[in-house]
Amino acid sequence: MHLAEATWTDADDLETDLALLPTGSTEQHGPHAPMGTDALSAETIASEAAARFDGEVVVAPTVAVGVSEEHRHFTGSLWVSEDTFRSYIRDTVASLASHGWERVVVVNGHGGNTDALREVCGAITRQDDAYAVPWTWFDALDFEEYGVDLGHGGPAETAFVQAVRSDLVREERFDEAATGAGDAFGEFEQGSNLAYDFAEFSETGNIGDPSDGDAQLGEQLLADATESLVALLETVSERDLTRPAHR
Repeated sequence: MHLAEATWTDADDLETDLALLPTGSTEQHGPHAPMGTDALSAETIASEAAARFDGEVVVAPTVAVGVSEEHRHFTGSLWVSEDTFRSYIRDTVASLASHGWERVVVVNGHGGNTDALREVCGAITRQDDAYAVPWTWFDALDFEEYGVDLGHGGPAETAFVQAVRSDLVREERFDEAATGAGDAFGEFEQGSNLAYDFAEFSETGNIGDPSDGDAQLGEQLLADATESLVALLETVSERDLTRPAHR
């Protein structure tokens, strides 16, 4: 059940302690893909997994602005600090838990959120009245199996959007995106990333040639990511939430 589409009485009738909280970002993905790509992927996978899971699951509204200050040079990109993001996630999970939805999987579509999510989910589980785990869809997949790199606004993410919202993809701009694309997520020297902002290593705000993917690839990514999330939900639904005793 999607909370944003339900009435409070519908929500009250649910008999489950499971919830999904999608998180993403609003940031550039090249001149060809929408700034809401990360939020769209997280929300879509969460929705598909909830529909396929053998049981009831609450799907909370998507957190669509994340930890994205490194994308600040590209018009329209939005961001919040890690402290603000963690606080928002923690308060939202507390709200879910107050209604009995105390087992929460945070479904993430943005790499910049991952460190903050791991930290806040740990704090929630150790200190609050809930159990929360982060799950980032592209970390659950092996992209070598698909013959493409994840990139950023590259073939994988663009293919995903082509599969679920093709109207948002500007295929006529693929050549422009490929020409101005970065080669890697930074400028590395002796194991240190010398770059702090995405604009330092990508002219068009993407990494990878989006034309290397297509809607068929996107459909496979969605199917495989959904299968992974359903398996995680099954595990979380049965997990003993008792914390370890002091040694």
